Amino acid sequence: MLLEVEDLCVEYLGTRPTRAVDHVSFSLSDGEFLGIVGESGCGKSTLLFGLAQLLSPPAQVTSGTVRFQGQDLLSLDERHLRQIRWRRISVVMQSAMNALNPVKSVGTQFSDAMRAHGERDRTAIRQRSEEVLRLVGIDPAHLHSYPHQLSGGMRQRVMIAMALLFSPELVLMDEPTSALDVVAQRSLMVQTKQLQRALGFAVVFVTHDMSLVSNFSDRLAVMYAGQMVEVGPTAETFAHPLHPYTQGLLEAFPSVHGPRVPLAGIAGAPPDLSQVPPGCPFHPRCPVRIGPVCQTVIPLRHRVGNSDVLCHLYRTESSSVA
Repeated sequence: MLLEVEDLCVEYLGTRPTRAVDHVSFSLSDGEFLGIVGESGCGKSTLLFGLAQLLSPPAQVTSGTVRFQGQDLLSLDERHLRQIRWRRISVVMQSAMNALNPVKSVGTQFSDAMRAHGERDRTAIRQRSEEVLRLVGIDPAHLHSYPHQLSGGMRQRVMIAMALLFSPELVLMDEPTSALDVVAQRSLMVQTKQLQRALGFAVVFVTHDMSLVSNFSDRLAVMYAGQMVEVGPTAETFAHPLHPYTQGLLEAFPSVHGPRVPLAGIAGAPPDLSQVPPGCPFHPRCPVRIGPVCQTVIPLRHRVGNSDVLCHLYRTESSSVA
């Protein structure tokens, strides 16, 4: 396994402590593409920043382990983390316009990143910068361009190029398509998948749009109230969703294939993470909740086929996962 996450908890500490990531566990193999989906505020981005150890106060990892190729990242100090970040684990931020320095050219920012990790040869820096821009379909002439001179799609591809400067084994992507139109979204996803297959790196892709990862991710993780309520192969999850929340998300998206059906949506709103209801967090919105059990008992993870699901509906027909 490339990445193993066990019982990870991240809290925002303060007068009202808020657990944004609640005992999350999953694994990632070499070269795998994992999509993480869910409504806004469910903890997706906090999870991603927790994996990369880029959390800022008051956010803090309070328990759990994050092992990258067997090494626990949570036990490393900042000096050792810098040796891993960008060289072996890189991050593509949500808004490229905010992530890129507006007063520095693309080439200068690439150079700064490489110099910060020990590369001093100007020719090598130039050649690698041109190479990664070509990988993402941008003319190397844009090394002289500033972020405001590029379109939204080009800025996002520049961020991906920067993430690939050192050929990392893992790329974490935090909603990189959220500011793009649907055509640019698909173009970026196709290019990301092609690069992943060609270079062999693994991807954790966070988004709120389930349809966006339907044809690109190998596995899909669905988050709700800081928990991964369902994790399974993408095709199986779309064909036979297990958790009622996953079913609700899929019914909220229109399909361009098959008969026309009305969109159902999910009643209510996600809970305040500082005041999560007892029992199953989804029970106030769940159309198939089981009386007092869902309201009072925290569900265990159950193995159903090739998927893990956090739901009382499957407690009698599957084995619980520790």
